[in-house]
Amino acid sequence: MAILRFKALELVSQRKPAEVVLPSSKISEYFGENVFGFSALRATMSTENFKRLCATIDAGEKVDRNLADAVAAAMKTWAMSKGATHYTHWFQPLTGATAEKHDSFFDLTGEGDPIESFKGSALVQQEPDASSFPSGGIRNTFEARGYSAWDPSSPAFLIENAGTRTLCIPTIFVSYTGEALDYKTPLLKSLHLLNQAAVPVCQYFDKDVVKVNTTLGIEQEYFLVDRALYEARPDLVMTGRTLFGHAPAKGQQLEDHYFGSIPSRVHSFMVDFEKSALKLGIPLRTRHNEVAPNQFECAPTFEDANLAVDHNQLLMDIMDRVAERHGFKVLLHEKPYKGVNGSGKHNNWAMSTNTGVNLLSPGKKPKENLQFLTFFINTVMAVHKHADLLRASIASASNDHRLGANEAPPAIMSVFVGQQLTAVLEELERTAKVPMEKGDNMYLKLGIDKIPEILRDNTDRNRTSPFAFTGNKFEFRAVGSSANSSSSMTVLNTIVADQLIDFRVAVDDLIDNKGMKKELAIIQVLREYVAASKAIRFEGNGYSREWEEEAAKRGLSNIKSTPRALDVYHREEVQDLFTRHGIFSRVEIAARHEILLEDYIKKIQIESRVMGDLAFNHVIPTAVAYQNKLIQNIRGLKDLGLEDEYTESTLDSIKRISRHIKTIQTNAVDMIQQRKVANKMEDVREKAIFYNEKVMPYFEAIRTSVDKLELMVDDEDWPLVKYRELMFRR
Repeated sequence: MAILRFKALELVSQRKPAEVVLPSSKISEYFGENVFGFSALRATMSTENFKRLCATIDAGEKVDRNLADAVAAAMKTWAMSKGATHYTHWFQPLTGATAEKHDSFFDLTGEGDPIESFKGSALVQQEPDASSFPSGGIRNTFEARGYSAWDPSSPAFLIENAGTRTLCIPTIFVSYTGEALDYKTPLLKSLHLLNQAAVPVCQYFDKDVVKVNTTLGIEQEYFLVDRALYEARPDLVMTGRTLFGHAPAKGQQLEDHYFGSIPSRVHSFMVDFEKSALKLGIPLRTRHNEVAPNQFECAPTFEDANLAVDHNQLLMDIMDRVAERHGFKVLLHEKPYKGVNGSGKHNNWAMSTNTGVNLLSPGKKPKENLQFLTFFINTVMAVHKHADLLRASIASASNDHRLGANEAPPAIMSVFVGQQLTAVLEELERTAKVPMEKGDNMYLKLGIDKIPEILRDNTDRNRTSPFAFTGNKFEFRAVGSSANSSSSMTVLNTIVADQLIDFRVAVDDLIDNKGMKKELAIIQVLREYVAASKAIRFEGNGYSREWEEEAAKRGLSNIKSTPRALDVYHREEVQDLFTRHGIFSRVEIAARHEILLEDYIKKIQIESRVMGDLAFNHVIPTAVAYQNKLIQNIRGLKDLGLEDEYTESTLDSIKRISRHIKTIQTNAVDMIQQRKVANKMEDVREKAIFYNEKVMPYFEAIRTSVDKLELMVDDEDWPLVKYRELMFRR
C-alpha cells in the first residue's frame, strides 16, 4: 500500500492540464448541436407533422402511431447524419443512476438484405429486463418483463463515447403490471397535477392563463480528486467517502478556496465537460470554487422541471466520463471527507404561466403582488403541512452525514422568507378586519403595494435554511449532491398542488356562499394561512442549538436518520395524498419505501465491511510492524547502555499502540457481530433502524482509534494516505 501511495503522489506531481479545443468562441454556435430539438425536428419533418407533434407535446397528449413513425424516421435521419449507429431508451430506474440498452439501426429485410431501420414502434416502446432493477417486491426475480415508453416532452440526444455516437431517447420505465419503476413517471404526473391545480388559481387574476409550467435550476456541487490518489484509497473506491484519515492542520478554516482562482487542471476539466454539456443543450452558466478544498460547483439556467432533472442526471454522467480524460475522479457523495463541507444539489423551484409570468416574482401593481402572495403563501403553507414528507424526500445514508453539519441545512424543515416579506406577512396577519374599500386603497392598508418589484436585492440569503425564498424562487437546499432531484420535486409539486386545490375550494366557498368579493375572499384565506403556517417560518441560524430547542417548542420535527424519516410513507394522510392525486398507488408507495430502506442498509453494510477489512488487513498489521521496529530500537539502545535515558518514551508508545490496536480489534469484532444480528432480521425497517442505531456507532469509535494510531505510526509504513490534504492536491 505504501508503494502504491508514493506512486500515486509521483503521478500527481507529473500531471499537466489537458488541452481542450472549443468548437467556437461563441457558445451559441454549438449549443444543443447534439440534441434532436425543435430546430432539428423542423428540418427533418414535414411542416404538418411538425405542427402536430408540437401541439401534442404542448397538450400532453399521446402521440399516435402515424406521427410516431414520422418522428422515428426523422430521428434516424438526423442521428445517422451525425454518425450514430445505435439507439437506446434512456431511463432513470430506482438505482439512482441512469440506464440504457443499446440496439442497432442495422436490420435485415425478409430477403436477407441489410438495411438501417427505426420504426415508430421502437421509438414509442421498448422492453428492457426489469428483474434486476429495484422493485420493492412488485416484481419477482423470475418476472423479467418491463417497459420503457417515450417521453416526447424531453428531446432525444446523442451521447459520444469511445469515438462512437448513440441516439438516446428519454423514457419512463414501468413494470409489466403497470407500476412505475423509475423516478420520471411520478415526476411527470406531479407536473401535470400542479398545472391543473395552479391554472384555476391564476385565473382569479388573469383569464388568459391556460397553462402553468414548473421551472427548475439545479446547482451541482462536487469534489475532484486525482484518480491515482483515489485508487490508493479502498474506502473512497468502495464507498465514495473516506472512512479513515484524521483532519489536516489546514482544511477550510481560512476560507481561501471559496470563489478563489480555479486551478489550471480543474479549469481544463470544467471547460471540457461544459463543452459536452452545452452540445447536449444543458444550459450551464456558472462555475466556481466551493468552500472546501477541491470542492467546486456548476449551475445552469432555469428550465422546465422535467428537462432540468434529465439534464442534471446526464450532467453527472458527463462529468464522470470527462474526468477520466483529465486524471480526475468526481466525488458526488454528500460527505466524502469528515471535517470539511459536504456537497448539495440546490433545487431552485418556481412556477411560470403561458403568458410569461413568474408566479413567485412580485409585480409592479398591487393586484400582481396579490397574485404573487397567493402562490408564495400557499407554498409556505404546503411546506408547513408536509414538512416531514419533504424531509423524507431527501433522505439517504450519504445525506444523513451532511444534514445539520457546518455547511448544510439541518434536518429540521423550515422556510426562510426574509425581513421584508416577513413584515408583509405580519401586516397581513395583524389586520383585525379585512378592509372593505375597493381598489388600490385595500392593498395599501394591507401593505401589499409595498412589495418591491425586485425582491432579490431586498431579501438576504440564509444558507442555513433548507427551504429559502431567494427573490423570485424557492431554493430547496437540503437535496443531496448524488440524489435524483425527481424524488424531492415530485413531493414538492404534489404538496403545492394539493394546497392550491384546498385554497381554491376555500376561496370559492367565501365567494359563492358568503357573497364576498373575490379579492377580499383571497385575502381572507391567505390571512388564515399566514397565521396557521407561522411555526415553519424561521429567519435565524439553522445551525444553532437554540434553533433545535425553539423548533421543538414550535412542534417541528427533527428527524436525523433516514430509517426514521422514511416512516412518513406509512402515514395514512401521506398515502391518501399520493393516491388521491394519482401520483403513486399504495403498492408503489410501499415498494419505494422498501427500496429506500434496502438502499440504506446496503450502503451502511458495505461501509462496515470496508472498515473491517481496512482495520484487520491494513491498519493493524502495519501498526504491529511499527511496534516491532520500536522494540528493535529499544534493544539497540539497551545494547548501547542507553535504556534509562532514551527508552521510557518509546516503551510508552509501544503500550499506547497496543491499547489502540486492542480497541480497534474489539470494536471491529463487535461491529461485525452486530451486523450479523441485523442481517437475520426479516423486517426491512427494523433492520435499517438496527444498522443506524447499533452498527453505525462503531464507525466513529473505530475511526477515532485509527486516527490516534495514525499519529503515532511512521508515515512511510502507513497503508493509507495519511492526511486528507493529500486528497486535495491540485
